[in-house]
Amino acid sequence: MKHLFTHFIHPTTRYYCCLFCFYFITILGVTTLHSQEKDQKKQLSAADENFEALAYINARDIYLDVAKQGYNSPDLYRKLADSYYFTGAPEESATWYEKLITEYSNQVQPEYLFRYAQSLKSIEKYDEADAIMERFNVVTGNDKRAQSFSDKRDYLEFIEMQSGKYNIYPLDINSKYPDYAPSFTHTGDIIFASSRNKKGKVHEWNKLPFLDLFSSKVTFSDGKLSNNSPKRLKGKINTKLHESSSTFTKDGQTIYFTRNNYTSKKLGKSRQGVVLLKLYKAVLIDGKWSNIEELPFNSNDYSMSHPALSPDNTKLYFASDMPGTRGKSDLFVIDIYDDGTYGAPTNLGDTINTEGRETFPYVSDDGRLYFASDGHVGLGGLDVFMATKKDFKYEVYNVGKPINSPKDDFSFVIDEKNKVGYFASDRKGGKGYDDIYSFVQTEELTTKCREYITGVVTDTQTNTVITDATVSLLDMDGFTVDIVKSDTEGRYRFEAECNQQFIVRTDVPGYNPNDAIVQTNNIYNATNDVPITFAKEKLLTGTPEPIKQGDDIVASLQLGTIFFDLDNEQIRPDAIADLQKVITLLQQNPKLKIEVRSHTDSRSSYWYNKKLSVKRMRATVSYIIRNGNINWRRVRGKAYGERKPINDCTNGIPCTEKQHQENRRSEFIVIE
Repeated sequence: MKHLFTHFIHPTTRYYCCLFCFYFITILGVTTLHSQEKDQKKQLSAADENFEALAYINARDIYLDVAKQGYNSPDLYRKLADSYYFTGAPEESATWYEKLITEYSNQVQPEYLFRYAQSLKSIEKYDEADAIMERFNVVTGNDKRAQSFSDKRDYLEFIEMQSGKYNIYPLDINSKYPDYAPSFTHTGDIIFASSRNKKGKVHEWNKLPFLDLFSSKVTFSDGKLSNNSPKRLKGKINTKLHESSSTFTKDGQTIYFTRNNYTSKKLGKSRQGVVLLKLYKAVLIDGKWSNIEELPFNSNDYSMSHPALSPDNTKLYFASDMPGTRGKSDLFVIDIYDDGTYGAPTNLGDTINTEGRETFPYVSDDGRLYFASDGHVGLGGLDVFMATKKDFKYEVYNVGKPINSPKDDFSFVIDEKNKVGYFASDRKGGKGYDDIYSFVQTEELTTKCREYITGVVTDTQTNTVITDATVSLLDMDGFTVDIVKSDTEGRYRFEAECNQQFIVRTDVPGYNPNDAIVQTNNIYNATNDVPITFAKEKLLTGTPEPIKQGDDIVASLQLGTIFFDLDNEQIRPDAIADLQKVITLLQQNPKLKIEVRSHTDSRSSYWYNKKLSVKRMRATVSYIIRNGNINWRRVRGKAYGERKPINDCTNGIPCTEKQHQENRRSEFIVIE
């Protein structure tokens, strides 16, 4: 029929018919396209709603469906990647972060570079992760995670050095569901969170049952848990929502724990309609956990979670994203008073908290703070770190392998007396999701960043090496840290702490004394090359050019001028090395006496400058006597103020800052 109808149509009519068909198809196509776009908008709106409610799996399924239809945008890629990232699927999150960064490089916020790098680490693509972190460092600059990466570019080497100090064991009590957040009780039992055997509603975040708190017996000889089936805690502590991460008072009668915002059977939500986490407290009455109460510093609008008590039970540590948090979650501490009231939450500060996630704190009996973080440099995902306090400031160390892996490793607890403990991980080889592992610590962690100071001792005139030279490493107070001899090739080597200043002092008979200042970095196992060159001594009595009364040691030893900053009497770091040479000369010549002459520039009043030069003179004399153990009778001082400039920069004459600085000096004149 179609063939006959077409055959009898006039050619012109056929043309218009075909044109009509074309328009019809075009209109139909446009209509279909508009319909598809409308459907996609509905889908994306539904996906976004799920995403904002933290229902990542529901959101992800919709986003994937829209992506398969050919739709793409930076927002779609971001949320797809995040939905995998926040549900522990780094392989998939890396794929979508890569698409985002490749196709929309100009619209990528720095945080997505960081998450991409973390995802790459989790699948052990460390070189690629480091390259992305380089970009992250360039873009952010002042982000602590970027600074930490920049300072510890050899982090894998340090983690390797720290590794091998724990033996870990999988536990029979693990299930195919999440099991994590172990904590000790006063009886030696262990309490942990698990979503096993729980019927009813599943959590929208990961489509798994909600968590309850369980207990199990412990065998301390090998750190393993008994094979008995774990039992839910008795009482009203477990509800239809999440309970997890607990800590107990020393008498075992009080528990602090994490729960969804669910108090007196009433569900609380934030202003955005999200059920967040809160801290709760319960007491043990007749073997059951009772008198459940919400802690008074909780809020509906931010989460409080993962409590940990100090050994004396006077402080409670926890994680939160409350206002003032530096990153996704920070660690805080709050005082617990004798009357049961609480102080104000205090952020643990920048040495602990980063722009990433700091979570799951634990304080050992020795006062060490263990926590999980993805903001400090690690192997991927959450790593476990240990922090110790030094001079009221925390120093943070990665605990290394095998505790840490490319996956999430967290909720670390340890009985330091018996060197046993537990942690959780979603690493490969587990029974499912997060598993709990026991461990035995076999060796103490390295708690000092280590660098090396090396060099070759040579003769300045002949360029030959000097063997058997005594080389000393001193701190900036003049105390000896270590002493070595140069080897047959003139080489010496010290092991030193990171981020410190040291004096390298070399003593060779027949040569002028020589000191050098070295500043170590904050790079584990870095080598700082400090070559030492010596000239034959000219200043000791009996040499061709003996020292004479009235000589200025600065000129004779060819030292740098000992300058001071404007309006300041403090010894500058760049002057310390030359002051050490003056000290060495005095030590080698016990009859030598000097006079320290201090000067200022002409700015400020005459009497002000006189007083300032007195301060500078006293600071210099004190430094020589204290750090060289020199008898005070051998070092005198005189303050000249502005009276003896070495250039024309007197009152009323314009000069540059450099010219003024030339007058802010100390001289060392031989008086005997």
